Amino acid sequence: MAVKFAGTMNAINRGLDATKPTKGADMVEDWESALAEIDTPGAKGILRDLAALRKQLEKGEPDADRIHALLHRLGTATTKIADKADKSQEKLKALGEALTEAGEDSPDEAEDVEAAASPKRARKKS
Repeated sequence: MAVKFAGTMNAINRGLDATKPTKGADMVEDWESALAEIDTPGAKGILRDLAALRKQLEKGEPDADRIHALLHRLGTATTKIADKADKSQEKLKALGEALTEAGEDSPDEAEDVEAAASPKRARKKS
C-alpha cells in the first residue's frame, strides 16, 4: 500500500496535468484492487467514484470538469474514511486533502462550489 500512496502523492505533487491519463487509469485500478477487500462504511462509494474516474481517464477525450468533481468527492470521502482505517490513517488523510485540493484547483470549480460537489454537472460556468 505504501507504493500506492507514494505514487499517487508524487503524481499530485507534480501536478495531475503532467500525469498521462493512461498512467492515471493504472493508478486508479491499483487503488480499486486495494480497496476491493475493505468492508468499511464509505469504501463502496469511493470504489464507485474510482471506477467513474478510471472510465474518464480511459476515454479519448476525458471531461476535465467531471474529473475535477470526482477528485473533490474522492478527497472528501478519503478524508472521512481515514479515521476508520486500522493503519495508514495519516497517509489517507494527506491523500484525501491532496485530492480535495486537486479537485478544487480549477478556477471553475472554485467559483461553482455546488457543481464541484455534483458529478452530474451539465454545463461549464464561465
